[in-house]
Amino acid sequence: MKLPIFIADAFTAKAFRGNPAAVCLLENKLDEDMHQKIAKEMNLSETAFIRKLHPTDNFTQKNVNSTLTFVTLSGELRAKREEDGIVLDFPLYPAHPQDFHEVEDLIKTAIGDTLVQDICYSPDTRKLLVRLSDTYNRSFLENLKVNTQNLLQVENTGKVKGLILTLKGEPDGQAQVFDFYSRYFAPWLGVAEDPVTGSAHTVLGSYWSQQLGKKNMHACQCSCRGGELEISLRPDGRVDIRGSVAIVLEGTLTA
Repeated sequence: MKLPIFIADAFTAKAFRGNPAAVCLLENKLDEDMHQKIAKEMNLSETAFIRKLHPTDNFTQKNVNSTLTFVTLSGELRAKREEDGIVLDFPLYPAHPQDFHEVEDLIKTAIGDTLVQDICYSPDTRKLLVRLSDTYNRSFLENLKVNTQNLLQVENTGKVKGLILTLKGEPDGQAQVFDFYSRYFAPWLGVAEDPVTGSAHTVLGSYWSQQLGKKNMHACQCSCRGGELEISLRPDGRVDIRGSVAIVLEGTLTA
């Protein structure tokens, strides 16, 4: 069995940044066990499998349908190609005010005595959003040492599955203006820090839209790899997340 496979860095125009993911093209169906083996072999946070809908379809010909639909554990995810990148169609999840004392141990374990300005919780995604004080800047967030090793012992109720740290963007006059910055941690799911994730921005988009009074925002995820996202809230309660993609590897998987 020989399968075309690619590695793409998402939410970046440059190689070796953004969120790396594998994409495997399938002529025929594979059983679930083989899907898992290939994903394990690629050893990336995401491996997508694209299968032809009809036997006469051809991967080498120009695809007149610009939208791909992925079946995920969170439901269907649609990706649409546009001139300036890829647009992902996500549901938008509200975040509600969270009492500090209920999550104080978790926050103290993760970031110590770092000043916190606001805390919200998304019950739909089980993500805890912690907004750091506006006195901090991007450099502070980038260099912040976050302790994820002990979070599973501190929070083991199942309420929290992801921790979002976020910070308001810096004033105009910077080389690159962003509406907000973020980092995302999910040790409960085996991910110490996700380099760039669209799913966290389904909560971030909702929160910062209310805070800034904007429907369209420019975001930066400040992991060591870094990534940029354009966020647009839609009237139907969903959110478009746009980013660039860099293809860094093309090859053939032999199994």
